[in-house]
Amino acid sequence: MAVAVASDPLIAMQKMKQMRPHVIVLDLEMPKMNGLTFLRKIMAEDPIPTVVCSGVAARGTENALVALDEGALGILTKPKLGVGNFLHESALALIDMVREAAQAKLRPRMPLHNFPTSRPFPSRRPAAVPVLHSVAARQAGSIVAIGASIGGTEALAEVLTALSADAPGVVVVQHMPEFFTSAFANRLNTMCRIEVKEGEDGDQIIRGHAIIAPGNRHLSVVRRRGAFYVELSDGPLVSRHRPSVDVLFRSVASAAGANALGIILTGMGNDGASGMLDMKRAGSTTIAQDEKSCVVFGMPKEAISAGAVDAVASLACIPNLITAWASSGHLQQ
Repeated sequence: MAVAVASDPLIAMQKMKQMRPHVIVLDLEMPKMNGLTFLRKIMAEDPIPTVVCSGVAARGTENALVALDEGALGILTKPKLGVGNFLHESALALIDMVREAAQAKLRPRMPLHNFPTSRPFPSRRPAAVPVLHSVAARQAGSIVAIGASIGGTEALAEVLTALSADAPGVVVVQHMPEFFTSAFANRLNTMCRIEVKEGEDGDQIIRGHAIIAPGNRHLSVVRRRGAFYVELSDGPLVSRHRPSVDVLFRSVASAAGANALGIILTGMGNDGASGMLDMKRAGSTTIAQDEKSCVVFGMPKEAISAGAVDAVASLACIPNLITAWASSGHLQQ
C-alpha cells in the first residue's frame, strides 16, 4: 500500500491529482487552509473516505464533530506533544480505522438540522416512573440497545432524532475516542426529542432518554429492584474495542432478556455479533441495518451470519420498527 504525506492542503491537492487516495487521514489544524475547509472541498468535488486526526482541546473536539457533519467517517485523537509516541502506541487503532474507511461507501449525508433546544437531563436517580398503560407501560420496563462504528454517528443521529419523547430507554455504544463522546452526546441532545447524555456510572435507563457509552469505558446494563441501570468499567479491549458492543449486548441479554431490542448499525469487524446472539437466545428482538444503507456492512453482516438477527432493515425503517416493538413486542414490517 502506497502512503503519501503532505504538510498542507495545497500540497495535498497537487499530490491527489497524481494519485487519488483510497483514504485521507486529515489533521484539522494546518497551514494555508484549515482542515474543515479542505474537507468540504473534498466532499464537494470528489468524495474520498476521510478520517480526522484531532486534538482533544475544546475547539478541537467541536471541530472534529463538525467534520463528522461534513462527511468524515471517524476520529483519531492527537495529543499536543509526543505525537510520535502516541502513533506508536495507537498504531492498531489507526490501522483498523483506515481499513474501515477504505471499505466505506460514501452516501448522501443527512443534514443535521437543530431540533428545539435540549432540556437538562434529570438526576442520576430520577423519581419512580408512574405506572401507565398501553405503550408507555411497556416502554417503562423495556430498553433498546444500539451498537455502531464507522458511519455510526450519522446513523445514530437519523435514528434518535426520529424517536418520540416517550420512546423506550436507549443505551448506545458508538466506537469513538475518549473526550469526544460527551460532545457527541451533547450535540445529539440539541437535535432530539428524547434526552441524550454521556453515561455515568449509576445512571438509570428510563423512557425518553438515551445514554451514550463514554469513550474508553465499557458500558453494561444491570437490573436492580425492577429497574435498569448503567455500570461503567475499565478492563481489556473486547472484540478490539473499549467500549465494546459485545459487552453491552451481553449485559442486556442477562439483565433484560425478552424486554430488550438490540440493533446493530454500520461498522467494520465483528463487535456485537456474539453479544447479539446472546440477546436473541435470551429472548430479545434483534435488528441489523441492511447493506444498502450502511457505510460499512461489516458488523451487521457478521451478526446476520451468526444467526443473531430477527430482521434486516434499512436505516430509514429502523425508527418505525422501534416504535412497533415498543407498542406490541413484535416487529411489524
